[in-house]
Amino acid sequence: MSTTLQTASTQQYDIASIMGALYGPGITGLKEAFPRNYVAQLGEDIDFLYRDALARPGGTVGRGPKRHYVEVHPEDIRGFVEVATHPWVKTVCESVLGPDYKIVEIGFDVPNPGAMDQPWHRDFPAPEETLKGRRLNSLAFNITTVDVFEDMGPFEIAPGTQWDDPSEFEHGMFPPKHLYPRYEKLAERKFPKMGDISVRSALTIHRGTKNLSNKSRPVLVLGVDAPDARNAERHDLQVTRRFFEELPEDLKAHLHYRLVDELETIVQGHTIEGLMMGEA
Repeated sequence: MSTTLQTASTQQYDIASIMGALYGPGITGLKEAFPRNYVAQLGEDIDFLYRDALARPGGTVGRGPKRHYVEVHPEDIRGFVEVATHPWVKTVCESVLGPDYKIVEIGFDVPNPGAMDQPWHRDFPAPEETLKGRRLNSLAFNITTVDVFEDMGPFEIAPGTQWDDPSEFEHGMFPPKHLYPRYEKLAERKFPKMGDISVRSALTIHRGTKNLSNKSRPVLVLGVDAPDARNAERHDLQVTRRFFEELPEDLKAHLHYRLVDELETIVQGHTIEGLMMGEA
């Protein structure tokens, strides 16, 4: 049974501010979107799923030294429905991606103690809709399961770089090192607390930084596409029939899913090879 969130579905959020943030800096967030006891429960689920993934071949994808990504099933996360139907999440998705947006991914990143600086990167190459159409057609939501401090390898982002020309980028994702000084000058480190949620364009240049602490920094990832985006091809969002029947009707319409009788083990497919080198 998931923790009930006391969130008013009629709460209004400023659409202009949301769109201005995502088309400008490329990132925004909502403080205290969820109660801390909900996030503690989320942390328990991620800890269990992470240990399970580490114990089987191919259960995780490396994101650099001491870093892993794990894609999971929606029903593995207690409170998935509360996240996916949060009024702010829905408002952001509808405002930026349109009324027919689809949730295509749920997973988590874990930067462990000893994780190094990642190279600056995008999560995938920019699509034509962004390069030529100047339109964002995908978003990534993040929920930290711990309070983040300076020594824990905080997320670092270079605002406004979702529009950068990728012609020099390796694989369309990794800028050459001669551009690093610009990103370092723009860089902002983020220190979210339990209960906060953020959303960003995965095209905005970013990196994880060195984790000098003795604590891991798990973060839930929810990926969402506009109808013309193709990120679902990188993922395998499965839903069992019994779970699907219990979902709210408005959420069913916003899932890109494969209906199954029994959940199948996910073959972790979204590998970002350039992150495996890390930075010293």
